[in-house]
Amino acid sequence: MSTLEFQQQLLGIRQQLYYFALSLTKDRDNALDLLQESMMRALTYRDKFRDNTNFKAWVYTIMKNTFINEHRRTKRTKAVMDSVDRERDEVRRVQLPSSPDASVKMAEIQRSLDRLDPAFREPFTMHHEGYKYHEIADQLGIPIGTVKSRIFQARHRLMEMLTDKNVPA
Repeated sequence: MSTLEFQQQLLGIRQQLYYFALSLTKDRDNALDLLQESMMRALTYRDKFRDNTNFKAWVYTIMKNTFINEHRRTKRTKAVMDSVDRERDEVRRVQLPSSPDASVKMAEIQRSLDRLDPAFREPFTMHHEGYKYHEIADQLGIPIGTVKSRIFQARHRLMEMLTDKNVPA
C-alpha cells in the first residue's frame, strides 16, 4: 500500500475512530486527543502494517492500546501524587504548634547557628532550605564533596553546642 493510499484510508475512518475514542474516554476533548495520538502513531508505525490485513482493525488496536497505556500512566501518576499528599498531611500532623518552650528552643538553635563559622553555616542553611548539594556547590563555588563535609560538620558542631553540658544551669 502506498503512503497516499494509507493516508486516505486513515482519513476515511477518522469519524469512526472519533466515535470509538469517545466511547472509551466519555469526554469530547479527551476523545479528540486520543484520536490525534492514535492517528499519529498509525502514521509513525506505518511500516508495521502488513498488506492484505484488516486496516481498520489495526488502527482500532492502536487506539485501544494508546488509551490503555495512558490510563495506566495516569493511574500510576495519581498513586504517586496520592502518596505525596499523604506524606504532606503526615508532616503537618507531626509539626507541633508553637509554644513558649518551642520558641525558646528555636531561639537557642538560631543563636547556635549564628555562632557557626559562615563557611559551615551557609551550606547548612541552604541544605535545610531545600537546595540540592550540586546547587549549593554551584552557588558557593566549591566542590560538592566540600559541601557535604561542611554540612556534616555543621550538624555535629550544632549538636555539641546544643547538648545539656554546654547550656548554663
